[in-house]
Amino acid sequence: MEKQMRRGLFVGRFQPFHIGHIKIVKKLLKSVDELIIIVGSSQLSHELENPFTAGERITMIKAALDEEGFDQKKFLIIPVPDAKAHAIWVNEVCVLTPRFDVVYSNDPLTCRLFKEANFRVENIPFLHREIYSATEVRKRILNDDNWEELLPKSVAIYIKSIDGVSRIKELALSNKV
Repeated sequence: MEKQMRRGLFVGRFQPFHIGHIKIVKKLLKSVDELIIIVGSSQLSHELENPFTAGERITMIKAALDEEGFDQKKFLIIPVPDAKAHAIWVNEVCVLTPRFDVVYSNDPLTCRLFKEANFRVENIPFLHREIYSATEVRKRILNDDNWEELLPKSVAIYIKSIDGVSRIKELALSNKV
């Protein structure tokens, strides 16, 4: 009898994808055969908390996974927009993704919505959350501090290639007006 593949769902906004995310992916792949990476709030971009487009975030994730030498066959990266109502978001995720066995998230609302829909939900252990967070990356960019050390090299190169540093700084200025 053939062993059934176990698939996990990893939900995040990835604004941007950082070293903490890579460490989480490594850990999750010890528990599942395939990981669906959901790029959440995919409709949002060009905002201080959501500076990158879904396409840019997918490009960052793919580049980081390639840089780490991950087998691309073990991943699906799927953009999912926010729903007009929280109660229907899980159904939208299910329509856009293959079947999955477990949801990985630390976001309280995401966990609640999937639990109410009878999915198994597991929290992700934070790895140096005070350092490895997209908020910290964006803050360091704004303060001209070393933000690149928090990212896979390929992600830092990509952010520079799309002039992401200037974008974030301009978004911060427009928020002050």
